[in-house]
Amino acid sequence: MDIVRPLLSADPPPGYAHAFTLCCLTNVNSADSHSYKLVEMATNPPKLKTQITANERLQNLKNTFERKYGESPLFYACAPGRVNLIGEHIDYCGYSVLPMAIEQNILTAVSVNVSGTIQLANMNPQYKDFTVPCSEDIDIDRDNPKWFYYFLCGVKGIQVALAEICAKCERYIGTEGGGMDQSISFLAERGTAKLIEFQPLRATDVKLPDGAVFVISNCCVEMNKAASSHFNIRVVECRIATKMLAQARGLNLSRLLKLAEVQKELDASLEEMLALVDEVLHPDPYSREEICKMLHITSEQFSTELLSANTQHMTHFKLHQRAKHVYGEAARVLQFKTVCDSKPAESIQLLGDLMNQSHASCRDLYECSCPELDQLVGICLKSGAVGSRLTGAGWGGCAVSMVPIEKEESFLQAVREAYYLPDPRRAAMEKQSLFVSKPGGGAAVLLEE
Repeated sequence: MDIVRPLLSADPPPGYAHAFTLCCLTNVNSADSHSYKLVEMATNPPKLKTQITANERLQNLKNTFERKYGESPLFYACAPGRVNLIGEHIDYCGYSVLPMAIEQNILTAVSVNVSGTIQLANMNPQYKDFTVPCSEDIDIDRDNPKWFYYFLCGVKGIQVALAEICAKCERYIGTEGGGMDQSISFLAERGTAKLIEFQPLRATDVKLPDGAVFVISNCCVEMNKAASSHFNIRVVECRIATKMLAQARGLNLSRLLKLAEVQKELDASLEEMLALVDEVLHPDPYSREEICKMLHITSEQFSTELLSANTQHMTHFKLHQRAKHVYGEAARVLQFKTVCDSKPAESIQLLGDLMNQSHASCRDLYECSCPELDQLVGICLKSGAVGSRLTGAGWGGCAVSMVPIEKEESFLQAVREAYYLPDPRRAAMEKQSLFVSKPGGGAAVLLEE
């Protein structure tokens, strides 16, 4: 039996948001200027021919693979990192998001073997090799995440349709996200951001203003999403808020799980949904008992139907704040696209204002920021950004800032001096933690010419 044997080239900045393909590997590396020749667009991701010798990273990956396995890779795969410009924590609530792929990516080299084992290796010595018999049932420990679990999740999900694989795979390691990460990885096109809509999945080009660049900065705090219940608590709170709003308007609770579904059922605008949140949900945290009473369910039903495995310990839930963020953020996504499409003279400032509002909502209503991220965002704004916000799951990770193009160099230097250099640990990580990126291309299979 032929078994896949991949080798990953990556040097992940701590806390950086994952961007994964079918193999669900790890994080981003430095950008390259690839000159690929398109040979097939009938499949997604496309197959691209490239000269390995012209690309230092690919050549290094090939050499390491050959030394390790005694043969050349059959093919390579690349997947971009991504940054969400606006639309945080709303994809799993049914709403559109507006990410872009970045130029930084991960690379994987792959061959097959007849040993009956899956052999995984990482070029970063920090991540140890792993081998597992193909015949074994693959066990994934949600409480102790490993780098190779992302690939093993792909193996477990291999029989699922490709459009659903990555979102389903992520749930094996304990997160209940939407589809934004996976969608932009596959649907990205160089030079444009994308409005990603779900149910059905659809991507629309969004042309960003010419007079600004986007800068990604890592706060150097790592939050392991799969090992933390923070993320899934927010998913659960949104699910409960959905039920509470539906109950208040006499809707069928059994088939409504997402806040967007309530809006659709009521045929209401986002502004009307924000007013409904203020009318129905009080700002004080809800107890289990209060929720059960209002939804006419038992404590056992509450635990089995509304909570996830790692949120069973929760006793109080901030429903008003979470729903307020989701409906407000969904509105900001649409406003962001409208500004990009209409191109008013003050478009850069308008987009920056929306990004700032988004961060405030993430910080105050969704509570998914952290002190270091807030400090970094503040420094970015003082250093010349017109807008700056956390991006990704939060509780660590990165900020994305919109910077007038003429201020790019002074901005980078100011952030470097104010945030990274005063702290030895941050200073050591600065080169891979602070960078400019244009919208990059999507995932691809690379074939050697």
